[in-house]
Order: sequence, then C-alpha cells, then structure tokens
Amino acid sequence: MTSAFFTRKRGEFVPAPHARGPWSPDMLHGRLLGGLAAMAVEQEHGEPDLRFARLTVDLFRNSPLLPVTVETALVRDGRRIRVADVTIRTDQGVIGRASAVLLRKGEQPDGELNDTPAWDEPPPSEPPVTGGAWEPPFELWRLTDWNQPGPNRVWLRETHPLVDDEPLTPFTRVALAADFASPLSNADTGGLHFINADYTLTLGRVPEGELIGVEATGHLSHGGVATGQCTLHDAAGPIGFCLVTAVANPATFRSR
Repeated sequence: MTSAFFTRKRGEFVPAPHARGPWSPDMLHGRLLGGLAAMAVEQEHGEPDLRFARLTVDLFRNSPLLPVTVETALVRDGRRIRVADVTIRTDQGVIGRASAVLLRKGEQPDGELNDTPAWDEPPPSEPPVTGGAWEPPFELWRLTDWNQPGPNRVWLRETHPLVDDEPLTPFTRVALAADFASPLSNADTGGLHFINADYTLTLGRVPEGELIGVEATGHLSHGGVATGQCTLHDAAGPIGFCLVTAVANPATFRSR
C-alpha cells in the first residue's frame, strides 16, 4: 500500500513529505485540509440518515509541513439539519477552517426536475498523466488541452490514504478532489496565475467508486480576484458542484 499523507500521533496529524503542494516544496497542500475536515466531521458528527450537503473550506494561511490538529464543534443539531464547524491549526496558529451542513434524507418529490446532464466522458482506459514540474500524488487524466481556450476536464483518482491505513470514504474522497476546481477553472493558456482562498463543495449525493470527474463550467476575474465553478461527476453521472475564490499569485505554476 502507498504511504499515507498523515500519520496520527498523540492527537496530531504528522504530514509526510508527499503532502506538499505545487507552489513550494515545504508547503502543505491545501486540499489535504479539506480532506481532514471532511474526515473529522464524518467521524464525529455523521449518521447513516444524514447526507453531506455542503462543505466550505477556508484556506487563509499557508503552512509548512508541520503537525496539524483538527477540532470540530457542533453548531446546530435540528430535526432535519446538522451544522458543524472545523478548526485546523499548527503550533504557528490557525491555518484553515471549515463548515459542514448535513441534511436528513427524505422522500424525493414527484415531478420532473431540470437536472444537470451527465458529461460525455467515459472512465479512463489509458494510463494517467505523469511528469511535469510537480508530480501530483494522485492519478490524473486530462481530457482537454489546457494550452487551448475553453472549459477544462479531468478524471482524478486518489492513490494514497489520507491518515495511516484508514480507507478513504466517499465524502473524504470528493472533498480532496474538490480543491482541483481552482486550477481547473482558473488556469489559462500560460499556466495557473491564481491561488485559491477557499472552496465550497455541494453534493446531491456522494460518489460511487474511486474516480472523480471535474469539469470547469465558469470563470470570472478582475483586478487580480477570481471566482470559478466546476461540476463534479463519477462514472454514473453528476454528483455536485464546487465554487472557488482565488487571488492572483506572483508565481505562475506550470504543470508541464
């Protein structure tokens, strides 16, 4: 089995070297904070009859590869809605936070809805992309040419456990993948000039299987501030959406 991103030691999560992000060799990847937040909410506040409807992850401080602590707090626990907050910190202070909304399952209303259509991308049959300035610690299949204008599409699959040898749950898996909405929606033909400050994942259902498809469906920016949106898929169809905000970054990340 491939090594995990974190090892749990005395209430802390100690990152492995491959937990770094693409911007700096000693900077913790922000997507892992979303994964830790999702895992903590699911373990501490999840129930079989509650669906994970929303996860907002604020990434307001870069962090070196230091041990991380994750704390949750139950904000609201009603008959149909449960809300939890997450605080993520190192010994340098708070580096991120998250909020989650869980909704109780019920009977689906009758009538025809204007559902988002499934995309026309079959599951990958070829090996994933490898090589580049930063080798992602997950499998990545590019479905579009990022050197050309137009919406970008990818398939992703995690190859490492998040913590020790604990299996990834569907909710944690999609929380990790959702951070990719930022480079997918904010990259241009010259590379990625924006780094995201947050992302909000909303789900109609959790994914089936290991593959997560991400499809950029919008980008707006002005004065160095950007917002982007993506639709998320699994092999069976669309599962949710992700919205990100981002700020222009002096460094430009080029994946190849």
